Amino acid sequence: MTNYITDEIQNNAINALGRMIAQPSYNTDAAPNAPFGTGIRLALDEILKIAKELGYQTYVDPEGYYGYAEIGSGDEIFGLVCHVDVVPAGDLAAWNTNPFELVQKDGALFGRGTQDDKGPTIATMFTLKALLDQGMTFNKKVRFIFGTDEEILWRGMAKYNEKEAGIDMGIAPDAEFPLVYAEKGLQQSYLVGPGSSEIELDLVNAFNAVPGSATYNGSKQDQVETALQVHNFKYQKSADGLIVQGNSVHAMNAPEGTNALLRLGIALADVFPGVAALEFIKSFGEDATGANLMGVIKDDASGQLTFNISSLQINAQESRMQIDMRIPVTVEHDALIQLVEEKVTPFNFKYENFDYLEPLYVPKDGTLVQTLMKAYIKVTGDTAAEPGISGGATFARTMKNSVAFGAMLTTTPDFMHQANEHWPVKDMRMAMEIYAEAFKALLVD
Repeated sequence: MTNYITDEIQNNAINALGRMIAQPSYNTDAAPNAPFGTGIRLALDEILKIAKELGYQTYVDPEGYYGYAEIGSGDEIFGLVCHVDVVPAGDLAAWNTNPFELVQKDGALFGRGTQDDKGPTIATMFTLKALLDQGMTFNKKVRFIFGTDEEILWRGMAKYNEKEAGIDMGIAPDAEFPLVYAEKGLQQSYLVGPGSSEIELDLVNAFNAVPGSATYNGSKQDQVETALQVHNFKYQKSADGLIVQGNSVHAMNAPEGTNALLRLGIALADVFPGVAALEFIKSFGEDATGANLMGVIKDDASGQLTFNISSLQINAQESRMQIDMRIPVTVEHDALIQLVEEKVTPFNFKYENFDYLEPLYVPKDGTLVQTLMKAYIKVTGDTAAEPGISGGATFARTMKNSVAFGAMLTTTPDFMHQANEHWPVKDMRMAMEIYAEAFKALLVD
């Protein structure tokens, strides 16, 4: 393992991370020059202040959509695409520490954003500065780009790309080592169809999660319970009704979960035949690849499509479902949407777009991927490591020739978006050494 990172460098980085964790930078109502709320704007200002203290030149968008910090010179720009926003803390009772105060205990750094993405952002900033302080000279300009609504709709990066010049290559330190060279396209949509006077449902969940439970408290509960038993679906009875049990996972891993909403819909279809939305779900089944609806859709570069139905609303006026598709990188988007439209038409449903993110695909045999992989292997000794694919989405896909590179090790427990989010100090140190080796290989002659 290389030794570019000293205790002093890491401790300085940890202190700076504490300043960032102290900013509760989750999306709130817009304010002047703060399109996603004052918390995010304060975090953007703080990261630029830290960058300036380190000697970076800084810029903030006058409207508050993004900022950047750069150092070095050259005709090419190497970008590090980061974000300063976080998800809310959620249930504070589930935290053992204040989520917006960096607490170091049990060998780890606790606080909202330590893994996603304030910790990695600070780690890369201090690593790069450490190399410069050791006398190295960069052959490219290096720019840290700070997005502001990665956890919502990526409007900050859209503004950046509208107003600023692009980069020549880069990384997003917002995933897991060794690296992600292919990220599936992300399509979130609605299926809208006929309502029903027989049944009313209002089961709304996040687009990007497989529902882990689904509650039914309508009519014919005895018959619905019998149907759940016939299908051997797990459920509980409570004062709130029948609670169908599943296994919640991120939508990008939908086939690995158990969709409680689909299980409830399948059972309800037995009790309420002829309801369009329920007939659709019965036909769709539990195959989270969408194969029952459209056939098998996959490619060699990134695997199979995933198709997550996360919400179901039925009233007298209409039925509405949320879908989240992670699309293989070489599958033509418009042709896929046309196929979805064709397949839902027999159920009298129509397709409505909500949001689409184009895929990321950087060839494995290119200079960027090969150089980053060599740096990772040199530091970790993990000779079996291979570049990976993901159904997730990072800011790497907003820039050309960019990949997601770290900062979590394969052995780092994943606490992103969860209570008690934390990053082990030793894992942070290892990540910084990997970044140092990578930056040296990419930026120093």
